[in-house]
Amino acid sequence: MEREMADEVENVLDEVVRPWLARHSGDIWVEDMDTDGRLKVRLSGPCAGCPAADLEVTTFVTDELRARLPEISEVVLLSGVSDDLMSQARALLALRVVGARRALPVAV
Repeated sequence: MEREMADEVENVLDEVVRPWLARHSGDIWVEDMDTDGRLKVRLSGPCAGCPAADLEVTTFVTDELRARLPEISEVVLLSGVSDDLMSQARALLALRVVGARRALPVAV
């Protein structure tokens, strides 16, 4: 995604979408925008697991972004755990495993 378009998307998210999602302690992150104008986003906080999230993205978020940025053809909600979050979780688990091994009694 071009820097100028990325800035415009972030401005709309900051001014309109994020305050709306914040009422539910949620947030939204842009993952990518392809050359066809499909904007891929991911929700975080309680919104990420909400059954209504898909409906909310296809209505409010899409309408707000497309009204201001006609270059966006579609907003796609990505679900599941991001690669970054998985990496963080693996690092934390590795620390727990190492710490647990140190705490095991040594056989004499």
